[in-house]
Amino acid sequence: MAKQATGHAARRRLAFDLGKTVTREAPSRRDRNSRLYYTSSDLQPPRKMMTTPDAATEVAKKSGQEPVNVHYDTRLPDLPWSRRVQIPIIAAAVFSAIRILGPTLRYEVLGWQHAERVYAAKKQCIWAFWHRVIIPIVWWYRNHGVVVMNTTAFDGQWTRKVIEWLGFGTAQGSSSRGGLRGLAVMARRLEEGLDCGFTIDGPRGPRYIAKPGPVMLARKSGCPIMVFHLGVERGKTFEKTWDHFLLPKPFSRCMILFAPPIYVPNDASVEVMEAKHAEMQRELERVRDIAESWFFLKPVEREKYRAEFSV
Repeated sequence: MAKQATGHAARRRLAFDLGKTVTREAPSRRDRNSRLYYTSSDLQPPRKMMTTPDAATEVAKKSGQEPVNVHYDTRLPDLPWSRRVQIPIIAAAVFSAIRILGPTLRYEVLGWQHAERVYAAKKQCIWAFWHRVIIPIVWWYRNHGVVVMNTTAFDGQWTRKVIEWLGFGTAQGSSSRGGLRGLAVMARRLEEGLDCGFTIDGPRGPRYIAKPGPVMLARKSGCPIMVFHLGVERGKTFEKTWDHFLLPKPFSRCMILFAPPIYVPNDASVEVMEAKHAEMQRELERVRDIAESWFFLKPVEREKYRAEFSV
């Protein structure tokens, strides 16, 4: 009993250090401005998505394992043999496709000076982007050691292999399971001098609704959130996928737009964190809209945006 109480207290302290917040499932667009993104853990009762002590104990009795709060649970799911053997096969196929496609893509980048200023200030970047553009982005920024939040679900297991082969690091966790433990790992990696990144509406949506992880991490670390998006001249959008997955066509031109950094004070209140989250959502939508329409713009409109993003 004493050990269990000590472990529970330690987990509460870690949640407090990571931003005094408990995340909830992202709401639909109509209630995006609600106060459910950031809830002070010392003022509010436990949420339904939190595993209660009794429920955790019951699960532990059945499994023979120590109870683990859902926000810290990064154990791999118990997959059947038929699913486990698919992981390396899918990973190898996706990695090979990226290796073939990537060298044919041509990139133009606007706004990178914002990142250079962050590095000049001896800080690291917390990257945030929509899951839709993950393929062209991981090729462009490969082999930089960026640590990416990665789910422990089946899709996350083969994805982890692919991104690590491309020179990224991973922190196990997601918005639904293991998120606080993943944020703790990311906070340490930022202290070690590595950037961190979020596919901000992943792992399974809702599409274009930003999760609060970057704001929590920025408050804890003092590092800024860097928002960006990528548009392609020619590509295929898979509209039946939850993220409208984008696959560039070979030899396509790509445009990457970076917004100015978003800093979160380390003493930010719930209201300030909500405001920073709303700012991040707006910037994500703005760079998405510009980048996605880039190759349909008139030359004079492109030059206007080039001037804006070059400041």
